[in-house]
Parts: sequence; C-alpha cells; structure tokens
Amino acid sequence: MRLATVLLNGTPTPGLLSPDDTVVFPLRDYPDTVAFIAAGPQAWAAAAANPGAFVPFDQLLAPIAAPPKFICIGLNYRDHAIESNMALPQTPVVFTKFSNCIVGPGAIVILPKASTQPDYEAELAIVIGVGGRNIPAADWRDHVFGYTIVNDVSARDIQLATSQWSLGKSFDTFGPMGPAIVSLNSIADPHALAIKLSIDGELLQDSNTDQLVFKTGELIAYLSGIMTLSPGDIISTGTPAGVGLGRTPKRWIRPGETMTVEIQGIGTLTNPTAAE
Repeated sequence: MRLATVLLNGTPTPGLLSPDDTVVFPLRDYPDTVAFIAAGPQAWAAAAANPGAFVPFDQLLAPIAAPPKFICIGLNYRDHAIESNMALPQTPVVFTKFSNCIVGPGAIVILPKASTQPDYEAELAIVIGVGGRNIPAADWRDHVFGYTIVNDVSARDIQLATSQWSLGKSFDTFGPMGPAIVSLNSIADPHALAIKLSIDGELLQDSNTDQLVFKTGELIAYLSGIMTLSPGDIISTGTPAGVGLGRTPKRWIRPGETMTVEIQGIGTLTNPTAAE
C-alpha cells in the first residue's frame, strides 16, 4: 500500500497510489492521511483489499502536510558520525523540524538569504500508525504504519550557531517529503535499504540503513518513554555519510540545482532549488 496526498480537482486529497504512482484511489471518507492512519489497522486493511476505481490526479503533495510531531534523529549513521569526527551517541540525539518546512515532490526548496551554508540530508522516515506510551522495543512493528523519504535540508551556519538545532532545520521548504508512505508490510526489513542522494546526477550520498546506530525499535521505545506517540507522527531517522558539511571542500546546495533522494522499496524524491 502506498498512501499519499494528491491534488485532485484543486483539492488536497488522501488516497492510495497505484504501484507506478500514476493514478490514485481517493480516500474520500477521510479529510487527510493522518485521519486515515488514525482509523487503525482494520480501516487500512479494508482500503487495501477493496480500493475501488483509480483516477488520474494533478500533482503529488507531501504525504503528511502537518504531522502531530516531526521528530528527527541526529548522528544516527555510523559512517556519518565518522565523517563528522564525532563519537557514536550513547542515547539518540533528538531535535524537531516544524511543519512549515514540509513540501512535497517537485516543490522548490528556497535557499534563504539568512544562510550561506544550506546542506542536504537523505533520510528514511518512520510513520507511526498506532500510538502509545512506553512501547517495548520488541513491539515496534505493532506501532508503525509505514515509511517515507525526508530530505532534512539544513542551514548549517544557523544550526551550529547554538546548541539547539531546530531553527536551522526549519526554514520554509526545508522538509521535502514523499513521494508516498509505503506500508509496513511492503518493506521486509527497514534496516537493510539502499539510500542515496544526488544533485544534478552527481552521487553524493550512497549508503545503507544497516548503518543506523539506533534502529526503529530502539527509537520508538526511547521516544515513547518520554512522550506519547500519536498516529501520523514522523520520526526521521538520520542521514548517512556524504553531506556537504563533511566534505573537503564543503559542498553546499546552490540555486538552480536539483536534489534527488532514492530509498530502496520506497521510491524517489526530487526537488529543485532556488534562491530567496
């Protein structure tokens, strides 16, 4: 199952995409994808089993425009920690992005005047299906709806000016997401997926989610021990090696480029850039 938000006759509409992402079955009983996710496993199974008629749509949007929480994990790939000259974290490094940053496939990422060091970060994101508190790590599959792609665009000069990262991560358009949320049962193992990012065809990140320091169960257990996780929450699990900050010389995003993130089994997320 590929859950998405599409522009259908001028209206953002939740729906199930065909395998090739060309047509959609609208979920007209739900105002958005979060409402569908919150409806629970029986509703998901019923929709997947009887999708009805598929129709053309105008445009793919971000699959979740306003998640209840947009949680991000830093330094969560072994190869990225090595390139950053930092020790592997003993507990998850957690920060947030705000929903104003979220855009969908094909949307322009605006490089702000306030930063001279915009950076790219390909990330696998977990979408919570069944919420809860104090969730055992072994039970993580009972609480995950599925997975999507996030490009955690970061203004490094703003991010690293203080110990708090969220502002440097939350400029408008700094959270490209999509193209869809792939359901849990579509991915055999989220910790064995090729993950890549290229700019204008130049491969800059090329890794695998087997490099994750804290895997899905550990992240859900840790976070749910602090806060109640809710249906539709996004947990973006961190980025592998190859970011612009870790290169010599530094490789910042420039206006007029096109970023493409690809994660095995989920799809491709492409976004052009422009100066503010």
